[in-house]
Amino acid sequence: MRRQNLAVVLGAVAAHSPLSRADVAGRVGLTRAAVSSLVDELIGRGAVTEAAATASGRPGRPGRALALSGQGPAGLGLEIGVGHLGACVVDLRGEPRVWRREERANAGRPAGEVLAEVAALAAAAEAEAAALGLRVDGRILAVPGVVPNEPGGLVERAPNLGWRGVRLADHWPDADTVPEPENEANLGALADYWNAGQPAETFVHVSAGTGVGAALVIDGRLFRGARGFAGELGHLPVHPDGPGCACGARGCLEQYAGEAAVLREAGLAQYGPGDAVALLAERALAGHPPTLAALERAGSALGLALTSAVDLIDPDGLVLGGAYADLADWLLPAVRAELAARVTLRPWAPEALRPSALGRRGPLLGAALTTVRRIMADPTLLPAG
Repeated sequence: MRRQNLAVVLGAVAAHSPLSRADVAGRVGLTRAAVSSLVDELIGRGAVTEAAATASGRPGRPGRALALSGQGPAGLGLEIGVGHLGACVVDLRGEPRVWRREERANAGRPAGEVLAEVAALAAAAEAEAAALGLRVDGRILAVPGVVPNEPGGLVERAPNLGWRGVRLADHWPDADTVPEPENEANLGALADYWNAGQPAETFVHVSAGTGVGAALVIDGRLFRGARGFAGELGHLPVHPDGPGCACGARGCLEQYAGEAAVLREAGLAQYGPGDAVALLAERALAGHPPTLAALERAGSALGLALTSAVDLIDPDGLVLGGAYADLADWLLPAVRAELAARVTLRPWAPEALRPSALGRRGPLLGAALTTVRRIMADPTLLPAG
């Protein structure tokens, strides 16, 4: 009961600060004495700060404003992409305080080599955070692969990295700081849900990099499937007789709407190191006909796949994240055309499909925010002062 009450008080401070202790008591329905004890514990755990007393104009003693701490507890998010590594530290208010990104060609490299570089990046981010007065209380790693529903930090398969059966603890240099892996699409979806003002409670979040991934949020909760394999939209066949895919099947969405496929169709397959998504956006803005045609083709394939998702799941909305968010201006018309033509068994509003405001920042922010959300739900995860 005390754990629950701590979360209720912390949630009130997060949603309505600055508040006095009396204000919190009025909002949460607990006695002032109970709230005062809970606030003292939250202060001791570093989650809440209390300012000096200020006159409120009301009878009684001056109130002291409570707010979430901008120092102390924090979450560390890490990311391995096919072409980059990332690290982000977010404080308890949800504000990114450290942000690092390094371009790396990770496909085909030994997992131990990549993870050693991520660990070094994580250590540098934690050191920077410590200089700001932040303490990392949880570490989550976003990976472009399948993370099964079991403990132990296993990445079962990440085909675009060339990984299979990689256990993080076997390669991480410090046993005390091994992060918890999570699928990048799942984290992007959660970040969008947590940051949206009025989010849909049931939606499909589809994102792209080298591959195409999706996440299902149902009634506000991430749906992982029986073993953690849910959301492999990139391997849904949109043209069964189409080209072969790295997964072993044919005609997968990834072969039409993945980054490599779009670059190939745009005549940019030989594009060297750099930001391929930015290049596609630049060419599209310039009216480059092959790029515009490639994006229209990708949008049609994506709309075809999302039609199946709508018919199967009946979501409130669809969200384009990752690279799709950056390219939404050119993808959305074709996606909407497919949905309008094919979703016939239920009403479908065009505005139910939208790009994520977070774009390609979503998975890394979601990784860092996961720790913050866990603390908000259970402040006893923090060490007592």
